[in-house]
Amino acid sequence: MTIDRRSFLKSAAAITAATVVTGCAKSQQGDNQSTPLAAQGKSVMGLAVPAMDVVRVGFIGVGQRGSGHVKHLCHIEGVEIKAICDTDQLMLDKSVNYVVEKGLPKPTAYTGSDKAYLDMLARDDIDIVIISTPWRWHTPMSVATMESGKHAFVEVPAATTMEECWQLVNTAERTQKNCMMMENVNYGRDELMVLNMVRKGVFGELLHGEAAYIHDLRWQMKEIDRSTGSWRTYWHTKVNGNLYPTHGLGPVSQYMNINRGDRFDFVTSVSSPALGRAAYAEREFPAGHERRSLKFTAGDMNTSIIKTVKGRSIMVQHDTTSPRPYSRHNLIQGTNGTFAGFPNRIALEDVPPAIAKIYQQQYEAELAAWEKAGSQGRKPHMQNFHSWDQDMEKWRAEFDHPLWKRMGEEAVRNGGHGGMDFIMLWRMIYCLRNNEPLDQDVYDAAAWSSIFPQSMASVADRSNSKTIPDFTRGAWQTGKPLGIVS
Repeated sequence: MTIDRRSFLKSAAAITAATVVTGCAKSQQGDNQSTPLAAQGKSVMGLAVPAMDVVRVGFIGVGQRGSGHVKHLCHIEGVEIKAICDTDQLMLDKSVNYVVEKGLPKPTAYTGSDKAYLDMLARDDIDIVIISTPWRWHTPMSVATMESGKHAFVEVPAATTMEECWQLVNTAERTQKNCMMMENVNYGRDELMVLNMVRKGVFGELLHGEAAYIHDLRWQMKEIDRSTGSWRTYWHTKVNGNLYPTHGLGPVSQYMNINRGDRFDFVTSVSSPALGRAAYAEREFPAGHERRSLKFTAGDMNTSIIKTVKGRSIMVQHDTTSPRPYSRHNLIQGTNGTFAGFPNRIALEDVPPAIAKIYQQQYEAELAAWEKAGSQGRKPHMQNFHSWDQDMEKWRAEFDHPLWKRMGEEAVRNGGHGGMDFIMLWRMIYCLRNNEPLDQDVYDAAAWSSIFPQSMASVADRSNSKTIPDFTRGAWQTGKPLGIVS
């Protein structure tokens, strides 16, 4: 593709300015653009682009997340890092130097202004762009990337308003380019195993899911001049709802075939009072510090309930303020039983034969020991759904996902949230090099991200339900569910 650099820079700058201004203006209230808009191009459901011998990559943002992606891609075959852009010279130099230290060609560096990335996008030797910047830039940078003829891979959430969700969908359809929100949790070992179990029918017909991002991040308030807390803290002063829904929601959505056989219908949301961050600021910062003057609006705990068009329910929670253990819940419940995470546990009525054999052996051993001890105490019983089975080793031996079996050891060795980051990036490159659809598409990005603005709209409206539009425009009814890839 030949790009007219002057025309692209002019049009992209206009799109970026409009999108960022709109996003900032609407970030403080829910945006209820729930009616499907007229399509501007054909569907990208199942989009598979021509196979690439080498995937040429550009990066926008190489801070805490982006720098990790650079490191991982230096260890994945079939990748050439062509360019890196960041406004932070220190972080930019670190990533450029890392590539060189690995014996790879030095990528071109772009910096100097918030719009420096547009110069990078004007190049015609980049296939995909990985975007790891503050949230308000996610949609404008993704849109500009697709408009420049490149595929966009963006950190979570992909969008913060309903208008932005539609911008992503419309641009992807008009340009026929991929826009994947890089939800890394979908590639965790446990999440992949549960997906495999769901596809094998272990839990029966699915009924309910629970997802969360419960992670005490108050310490980020001490990041003043750089790093995530320098900008993320202020979101807690602008909105009230679920600020970060996709880590828990992504896997549950894939279990339930959301956008590929079912879809979100509406969401209802409630928030607790916003108390924890003000208390933390008063305790941790000196008198007169700016952090102590902030007026926090985001409830410490937000709980949202999604209903799907097939009648299933999903609870989604967000709490990055309370002193409590980390959890994403990762619960899926069906007519035959339930899996729940944090800690991992399973309860089933009809147990797979291989597991039933182990249960029988355990019961017989425990019964023999009980009888040998004079039948004292409570008589052992066979494991059943009335108590959780928390021993995961036998379940992993039986149901570990083929992708984890193939890549797990290498993924763990390369790091990144227990290996999930590496597998996600490896899988992205594999699909692009083998003419296969990506595991997540722009409709997933829009639907999963839409809980951000629609939860806020619900909270602001006495928790009345808010419609989640059909971003697929009907294609969810024939979309092919994500298979068990290897």
